[in-house]
Amino acid sequence: MSHHGVGLRAVTRSVVFLTAGVLAVPLLTACGGDEDEESKPLAGQDIAPADRALLADGGTLRWAVDSVPETLNTFQADADATTTRVAQAVLPSMYRLDANGRAKRNEDFLESAKVVDTEPKQVVLYKLHQQAVWSDGREIGAADFAAQWRALSGKDSAYWTARNAGYDRIEKVQRGANDLEVKVTFSRPYADWKSLFSPLYPKEVMGTPDSFNDGARRKLKVTAGAFNFKKVAKADGDVVLVRNPRWWGRAPRLDKIVLRAVPRDQRTEALAAGKVDVAEVDPDEAARIVLAARGKSTPQQGPAAALTPARALRSWARAHGSDKAAAKEEIGAQRKQRAAVAEYAGQQQSLSAFEVRKSLEPAYTQLALNGADGPLADERVRRAVARALDRKEIAGLVLKPLGLPAVPVGSHLALSGQAAYADNSGALGGQDTDEAEELLADAGWVRGGPLRKPKQKDGEKVAGGEGKKASAKPATPKASPKASKPSKASQASGADDGTYVVGDDDKPYGEPVREDHQDPRDLQGGQGGQGSHGEKNLAHDGTQSVREHPDQGSAPGAYAPKGTPVPAGAAAGALAKDGKPLTLRFVLPSGPGSATLRAVGGRIARMLDRVGIRTTITKVSDASYFKDHIASGQYDLALYSWPASAFPATDARPIYAKPVPAADGSLNVEQNYTRVGTDQVDQLFDQAIATLDEGRSASLVRKADARIWAAGGSIPLFQRPQLTAVKKNVANVGAFGFQTPHYEDMGFLKKGATPGSRPSPRP
Repeated sequence: MSHHGVGLRAVTRSVVFLTAGVLAVPLLTACGGDEDEESKPLAGQDIAPADRALLADGGTLRWAVDSVPETLNTFQADADATTTRVAQAVLPSMYRLDANGRAKRNEDFLESAKVVDTEPKQVVLYKLHQQAVWSDGREIGAADFAAQWRALSGKDSAYWTARNAGYDRIEKVQRGANDLEVKVTFSRPYADWKSLFSPLYPKEVMGTPDSFNDGARRKLKVTAGAFNFKKVAKADGDVVLVRNPRWWGRAPRLDKIVLRAVPRDQRTEALAAGKVDVAEVDPDEAARIVLAARGKSTPQQGPAAALTPARALRSWARAHGSDKAAAKEEIGAQRKQRAAVAEYAGQQQSLSAFEVRKSLEPAYTQLALNGADGPLADERVRRAVARALDRKEIAGLVLKPLGLPAVPVGSHLALSGQAAYADNSGALGGQDTDEAEELLADAGWVRGGPLRKPKQKDGEKVAGGEGKKASAKPATPKASPKASKPSKASQASGADDGTYVVGDDDKPYGEPVREDHQDPRDLQGGQGGQGSHGEKNLAHDGTQSVREHPDQGSAPGAYAPKGTPVPAGAAAGALAKDGKPLTLRFVLPSGPGSATLRAVGGRIARMLDRVGIRTTITKVSDASYFKDHIASGQYDLALYSWPASAFPATDARPIYAKPVPAADGSLNVEQNYTRVGTDQVDQLFDQAIATLDEGRSASLVRKADARIWAAGGSIPLFQRPQLTAVKKNVANVGAFGFQTPHYEDMGFLKKGATPGSRPSPRP
């Protein structure tokens, strides 16, 4: 889990939920439409496909990643997205994902795999590729499968594993009729058996606890992919992969792949400086690259933006007046300004060699509602929050400016194109202000109710609805950036970068304002321009300012500086119950890569204000966002993302499992950070994982999703955009969407070749 993203199954998914068992849910099995109709991905991949014959032989591809991995073992708790990328390129996988997010047999390693027996036990027979060997020349075989099963079975605590889902259901692993056959017998039926042994590590890594725990953290001596692992150059921030001379499949076109750690806010500069050829970028950087490719400058986003007419006039006055010191200072500032503008122009010239390839990431962003206690412990209030949201508008806010399909996500457990996908949002219902207000009234929240002045100690901050702390197992899913303890400085200031309250002035909702910092047409080929509703800026001191459209009235909501408590008295339109106002604490990350989440959070807060729900928005550092707020339950509302999985019955269960009291009295939430769950959902997951009929298993997953919607613990919003800046002469690389990258097909185009063209026929 993260507000960025990671590769599929890079780490375990984990979380919690609360009631809905007694809720009458209409159309639970039918609200997704015809289950026989296969959905399609909302956006195809964008990788500049080219025939291998058009690619030059050789070259080094430099690829920006978030970090140098702490481990190269994907089954350890501190594995990250870079760990997954290395494993995809250098290790065997029995199955990998296709463009629709479905598991497909990897023909380079597997000739066939099928269930050959179901009674008395499920037995799967793998037939390996005849030429499949490790980089030391040894055949890949049953000994490697058996070693991985023993390491991940969960029976030996000496192995420091992060997950063992599926491996704990295996009874034994045996050699088949010959060295190329592996027979796996399960103690209990397991529908997601295709998720196992991908990646597959050699027995040299999995064979003992010591080799598992420490042997693959900084090196992989034995590999078996199109590329071999060469080294981790921690000082340079590089992971270096080179061609595997023993590779039996299609020969890699590249000589080398260098995965280079580049912070997200430095990637545009790294691209312009020629340090990387490929980098995922944020929307603002993507817009800049698109304009550079068109030969346009973007002074409103660059250093020249600071040299306004007003400042130029002041500069002239100072330079010609009696304040010599001020004049000298201003002249120096202008020289620096001109140097910065020249540097920016040079970067734009360099960026014209790149293009932005875009698709939708196999992950979705959700609004999480903490149901542990406070107002959101009441299912009616959670449902009211959901009915107040216009999910289509929210998806449009994020995706329309990028030219991507602005379709809200309809499932917690799959994305459009995947086998288990169906739009089950009807189990909760769409945006309906009247219905939201009725649900709140039914829960006892009424407008204009009497309010008691909260008792407040000196220095105490008031922020509505702090959730009860719960014991969460911190196998951080999709954790990018990594969660860590807040700095001393942030601790001293309450760990909050800023707090403001939406709705305290009781002004009408009004028209939405621009909440992003780019022209909606920048990535669609249009001309730049200002948003029609002004532009909202989050100041460094935690306050919020609004530059309004000339004809627009005051912006709705009061934007108080950091630390401002909710007023003791409330406006006449405020909702109250038992003398307390309905105010929810909305926690958002404050880092430079989280601007989209903050824009979405602001839009959600205004939608909630329409129905009388106030929100106290608290911005916290990225480092503390997950560990100190999401996992520990210190929030009412939060935004974060989950990766999609081809195996939702396995991977999603910990996220939606009903919380269980631990021996010490705390609540064991696994990865269910909303702390909302039901017995029915747990039972449906158990049934889905135990049936070997793929169609029935998918149907059970859809039913589970409908009940998850009905519980109202989390609200899927939109599929995350995937924006990748790539040098124009690089082919078969970019925004991959669901599909596992084929590293052997990546390369640089020959001179004169263009993506999508066919090679000339031989004479």
